[in-house]
Amino acid sequence: MRYALAYHCAVDLRIDELALRTGVSSRNIRAYQQRGLLPPPRLRGRTGFYSEEHLRRLVLIRDLQQRGFSLAAIQETLEAWSKGGDISDLLGFHEMLRQGWGEEPRVELTREQVVELFPEAAQREELVRRAVERGLLEPSEGGYRAPQVLIQAGADLVRAGIPVEEIFDLVETIRASAAEIAGRFIELVAERLIEAITSGLASAEEIHEVTQSVLGLHAVAIDVVRPFLAAELAAATEAALERFRQRGQPVAEAGAQGQASRGLHSRR
Repeated sequence: MRYALAYHCAVDLRIDELALRTGVSSRNIRAYQQRGLLPPPRLRGRTGFYSEEHLRRLVLIRDLQQRGFSLAAIQETLEAWSKGGDISDLLGFHEMLRQGWGEEPRVELTREQVVELFPEAAQREELVRRAVERGLLEPSEGGYRAPQVLIQAGADLVRAGIPVEEIFDLVETIRASAAEIAGRFIELVAERLIEAITSGLASAEEIHEVTQSVLGLHAVAIDVVRPFLAAELAAATEAALERFRQRGQPVAEAGAQGQASRGLHSRR
């Protein structure tokens, strides 16, 4: 395979360091090299060093595998790109997609700040552990990192008197629903937009155009979901109020009858 990509040396990683950074075992990294999926490292003495471009390419291979692509399919895609264009375009496309869909802004929180926002955690350490397991908190050097919007919403719900356990259940329900919506949405457009990229036949202009189209789906998807969510929230609120009205009506009537009866007896 011809590698059109020039590997620079801004980062020098030994194979064990590359494995740690990507979550791909050293054994698999060597296997990818043997298959031609990954270029050999730059040797310094008897030690091989991997660059930033090795890192990016390995992340691409890993992510494609996680999406169900076989190694043979990945190899065909990379070979097509090496013949028809610069592989750095493919790596750049992959990176732009990852960044474009990226994460919501995150905030750094100390252990004390977490407890201040969620007082139950002061007495129940397992709540913090469960938040980490669910990806709501991520351990960091200073304590934890958390999605800003989610942590604020959670704190608001706690102040409203909702137990953290119930918030966890709500998060799981929302996450499952969001995953289903996202999957169906992407299925509708993925083949049309991404086929040109993975075929290896697109020009640089077409790559840019397709990339921008895919990145624009983020805003489109959210805009499509928002009115439906707003309507369902309004309907659910009205239904909840109606249930409470129905529960309260007999009590109110009984109270009124009791007052009338007491008034009648007093007049006697």
